[in-house]
Amino acid sequence: MRPWMLAELNYGFVKDNPPYDVAVIPFGATEPHNLHLPYGTDTYQVDEIARLACESAWKAKARVALLPTIPYGTETNQMRFPFAMNLNPATLAKIVEDLVASLATHRVKKCVFLNGHGGNDFKWILRDLYLKYPVHLFLCNWFKMATDRYDSIFDDAGDHAGELETSMGLAHFPELVKMNQADEGRMAVNRFEAVRRGWVEITRPWHLLTTNSGAGDPRPATAEKGRAVTSIVVERLSAFLVDLAASPLDDRFPFERAEGRSGDQS
Repeated sequence: MRPWMLAELNYGFVKDNPPYDVAVIPFGATEPHNLHLPYGTDTYQVDEIARLACESAWKAKARVALLPTIPYGTETNQMRFPFAMNLNPATLAKIVEDLVASLATHRVKKCVFLNGHGGNDFKWILRDLYLKYPVHLFLCNWFKMATDRYDSIFDDAGDHAGELETSMGLAHFPELVKMNQADEGRMAVNRFEAVRRGWVEITRPWHLLTTNSGAGDPRPATAEKGRAVTSIVVERLSAFLVDLAASPLDDRFPFERAEGRSGDQS
């Protein structure tokens, strides 16, 4: 029984031990990932990142509770591929709100959404819930935590089922990766310059954007690259969880007190 893994605990343990300071809720997805990665890729990845980061934080004396991963996400633009299992944004938001309301009832005042699916949009949900519950919410898209190191690790990390995600698969669930089946992950070019430059945004229909749902060439992927990026993300995320657990919930949380402000404490 790992004391940071809520699913493994019993009520006797929870009742007899100090309360948790931080809850971590991972979010994955169920969708195709090119021809070579499993449908559960996003869920498997975020599970591994969450488990390692929470274990590291717990060993550093942070009372973090890792909740079970939500294995479904928003897939509206992948629905032309079979068994992309969609939760509409409003549905996902309602699930999130119900979980946050549960944490509020159980007096957990700090929560981290650990997102593993690029199609999930949580920022607007954080804004929507800000005044509703006494739970301070934080959003971490794990795949953005090491982007400053991607150039030194990958030829091209890719967008979806490319070198990054394939490397993660080779590192953490290699028995489910079928490299001999992968296509090159070529993406269609948008006809509008404003969209290509990022001045205008769209939701991308993946059956038109890609051939087999892959965006980015997976063939340079290696397990070593997956382990390298995992190490960076886990180190940074666990350090944040330790800091978050230790931070007092004062009237300036989560900000520092400004020098010279009336009533500030040294």
